[in-house]
Amino acid sequence: MTGGAGSVRTSRGALVGVDQGDPLGRLVVFQYNPDEMTRRLRARAVEGDGGYGGARDEALRLTGAPIETISLGVELDAADATGPEQLTGPAAGVYPQLSALELLLYPKSSSVVSGSALALLGMVEMVPPQAPLTLLVWGSRRVLPVRLTSFSVTEQAYDAGLDPLRARVELELRVLSYSDLPPTSLGHHLFLAHQVGKEALARLGGAAGAARSGLGLAGTALAGGPW
Repeated sequence: MTGGAGSVRTSRGALVGVDQGDPLGRLVVFQYNPDEMTRRLRARAVEGDGGYGGARDEALRLTGAPIETISLGVELDAADATGPEQLTGPAAGVYPQLSALELLLYPKSSSVVSGSALALLGMVEMVPPQAPLTLLVWGSRRVLPVRLTSFSVTEQAYDAGLDPLRARVELELRVLSYSDLPPTSLGHHLFLAHQVGKEALARLGGAAGAARSGLGLAGTALAGGPW
C-alpha cells in the first residue's frame, strides 16, 4: 500500500509454492494482511510419562525444534482490487486467488497424469506425488517452510457467472523445521536461519529487559551462571 511522502509502505504477507516449472501458479499474496495470527508451539521432548517425566537426566532434553502450528484468516474482495489483484480483473471475482490457495493442497495435474499413464503400462510402482515446498512469508524476519494442513472457505456474494466476489479463508499451517526436512532441502536451511535470527532477537530483548530492571551486569552474570 502506497500513499504520500510521509506514508509507510506496508509489506504484504504471502504463501509461496516453490515450483520452478510454474512460479506463479502457487503464489498467493494476501490482499489484506490478517489482523491477528494464532501460533501454537509444542516441545519435542524425550518421551516418558507422557512427555512430562521420565529419567531425571532426560527432563530437559529436546529432540528437535518445537512443533509449531499457525492459524490465520485471509480476506478477499474483488471490489477492492488493487495491486496484483487488478490484473485478474472483476470478471472472475476472487476465484483466481482461491484457486491458488487450494492448489497448495493438490499434487500437480501433470504428475498425476504421467504417473497414472506409466502405472497402466506397468512401468512404475505408484508413489504419492510430492507437493512443492511452501513458504509463509511474513516480513523479512519470518520466511518459514510450512505445510498447509487444511482451510475452510466462506464465499460471499457472486457475479452473474457465479464466481465468488468476496471470501474469507481460515488457514491452518504446520511449520516444517530442520527436524522435519532433510539437510538437502531449502526449507531446512531457511528454518535454521529463522532460528538464528530469533536467537539474536532474544538476546536483544534480554539485554533491554535487564537494563529496564536495573540488573545491568548482574543480570548478565545471572544469565550465564552455572545453574
